[in-house]
Amino acid sequence: MSSPHAPGENTGFIILISLVATIGGFLFGYDSGVINGTVDGITTAFNSDAAVTGFNVASMLLGCAVGAWFAGTLADRYGRRTMLLLAAVFFIVSAWGSGIATSSFEFVIYRVIGGLAVGAASVMSPAYISEVAPARYRGRLATIQQIAIISGLFASFLSNYLLAKVATSSVAELWMGYEAWRWMFWAELVPAALFFVLLFFIPESPRYLVARGLRERAKGVLSRLYGAVQGERKLGEIDASLATDHHRPRLSDLVSKATGRIRPIVWVGVGLATFQQLVGINVVFYYGAVLWQAVGFSESDALLINVLSGALSIGACIVTVLLIDRVGRKPLLWIGSVGMAVTLGLVTFAFATGGVDAAGRLQLSDSMGLLALVAANAYVVFFNLSWGPVMWVMLGEMFPNQIRGSGLAVAGLAQWTANFLITWTFPMLLAGIGLATAYGIYTVMAVISVFFVIKFVHETKGRELEQMEG
Repeated sequence: MSSPHAPGENTGFIILISLVATIGGFLFGYDSGVINGTVDGITTAFNSDAAVTGFNVASMLLGCAVGAWFAGTLADRYGRRTMLLLAAVFFIVSAWGSGIATSSFEFVIYRVIGGLAVGAASVMSPAYISEVAPARYRGRLATIQQIAIISGLFASFLSNYLLAKVATSSVAELWMGYEAWRWMFWAELVPAALFFVLLFFIPESPRYLVARGLRERAKGVLSRLYGAVQGERKLGEIDASLATDHHRPRLSDLVSKATGRIRPIVWVGVGLATFQQLVGINVVFYYGAVLWQAVGFSESDALLINVLSGALSIGACIVTVLLIDRVGRKPLLWIGSVGMAVTLGLVTFAFATGGVDAAGRLQLSDSMGLLALVAANAYVVFFNLSWGPVMWVMLGEMFPNQIRGSGLAVAGLAQWTANFLITWTFPMLLAGIGLATAYGIYTVMAVISVFFVIKFVHETKGRELEQMEG
């Protein structure tokens, strides 16, 4: 980090424990992206139609919604690290079970368990990072969470591509009598086990410890992070931020005592979480192979395009790491919204020019196929320059200490519910109204998100968590 080093601050340790937390983001990305290359496999293995396939793919997201909700609320009772440990166990169970499943029902059960893990990691990893990192480079460390998510997606895309290439296709037998698509799930066992082990070497969040009345433990952690003098000062700031309300955090804190209504900051969090999904990004992540095959690419080429999208996403996130603590969160959000609106509009236009062949597949001219490919990847870049990382950064830091866990629970539930609806409906939209109309809907949502950011989102750059107001 280029930020000036504070006296006594253990910067290396702060970065190290933040990186451990981001393995949860890597698994979040891997578990979300691995389904991309397995759609043909599960459709064939379980003999499912479009609606059932859509539910098989989206089923994880039901678990994500529940996982985000309960992790956010339970983290105030049992701790941030405890919830991450539980998530690691669920990642392991889901990776094994999804690969061994013999029916849609069994597959959905294991994917929901994976969803619980993804939902928990999605809110707990950025929350943990925001609660241990200094304000001056908190945004950069929290943005690494999105790099980890995209790296997980990229790793799953690359793994899917290589395994399918070795087996000749995702439905062909690979090793030990099992098809390639099953090994795509089992590859996740390695990082999941590593995450579980490393979590035992990081401390609990000091802000959680203070909220639970464990002041001496919090003082020890803060001293280890910032040095004795700065740790003592930070402990006083956390105490002061909680002094006006001595009870332990609870869900009802989201309702303002003065007005009797849900606090405005909660609605902003829900808006950020929801718009991140309504622009349709996970259609690209979950159905990339299906999407590109629908416009004429082979399975191998479609999987390779996913790898390209993943690499571009990582590059975009690295740019965000360099910018987020300089230009701030809000400018990145509205610039991203404008960029996504334009590129989604171009994708929609390209798809609208296509015809349908005898098999019902969309056929594009060479020029329109190139436009769709370039615009779609530009859209992915704009998303990962802005809403991809910045939404998670803001959710981790925008809520006051007293309501951070509960606020994350509500926003996380909204995010994953929207994710589920977008993912579940895409195969039906593809079969019903077509790609052009579906992408037209996502374009409209991107346009609306521009005005949402300008009117309702407030900058959090450089502010200590104890200064956040609800």
